[in-house]
Amino acid sequence: MADLSSIFAATIRIFSQALMIFGGVVPYIPQYLIIQRSQNAEGFSNYVCLTLLIANILRIEFWFGKHFEIPLLVQSIVMIICMLIMLELCIRVYSKSVSHHLPLNQQNLSHTKELTPDIREKKFTDFQMDDFWKWTTLTSYLQFLFVFTFMLSTTTWLLLDNTYYIEIIGFLAVFFEALLGTPQFMRNFRLKSTEGMSVKMVLMWTSGDIFKTVYFILRNAPKQFWLCGMLQISIDIAILCQVVFYSDKYRFRKR
Repeated sequence: MADLSSIFAATIRIFSQALMIFGGVVPYIPQYLIIQRSQNAEGFSNYVCLTLLIANILRIEFWFGKHFEIPLLVQSIVMIICMLIMLELCIRVYSKSVSHHLPLNQQNLSHTKELTPDIREKKFTDFQMDDFWKWTTLTSYLQFLFVFTFMLSTTTWLLLDNTYYIEIIGFLAVFFEALLGTPQFMRNFRLKSTEGMSVKMVLMWTSGDIFKTVYFILRNAPKQFWLCGMLQISIDIAILCQVVFYSDKYRFRKR
């Protein structure tokens, strides 16, 4: 009987760890499919990708100063890969939509810097603040992430024994992740619409964040993790309220 209980406990532990590692990726599958099917990425804010990339790079750096559970470390690596895949799709869809709106005599000149007065190629190496995270090539995003990671890693190496620094990057890691829904919330608020956004994605965000926060509390993870998890759940609920608030049915009642 004791052996059976041990096997059951081990199975539950492995399942919860697998869910922790890959559960964060699942919400982006329906959003990915919507963008791929519609060939329109306007409903998804790619600042969500920025938020999660920064958060997970910070979390990996935090691990070197204060080791936490390996599944949480692996989750960060998996999430970084997922966000790069989402970025690649958004850039590809954007490039295709731009080429379709160009005159025929300019469609073969998409590699030039200036396409039209309003459509131009934007690169990280141009160092234009107005173009930040609006670049038109995946290489530019990778260059920015490399520079950011190199600078952060160098600083972490120099201050690895500084408890205050390690605690700060640990807080920033979970704080940025807690704010991942904020770009989507602001995009919905600005357009007064949730069209093009996957409601399934937000529902999965919410359920995943609830599971994750409970996991943090039960596993005695650093307090930064579960405090920011609660903030993340609040933002998820706010986005779900936008879905109801901006629905056609609600607008009809207002009229």
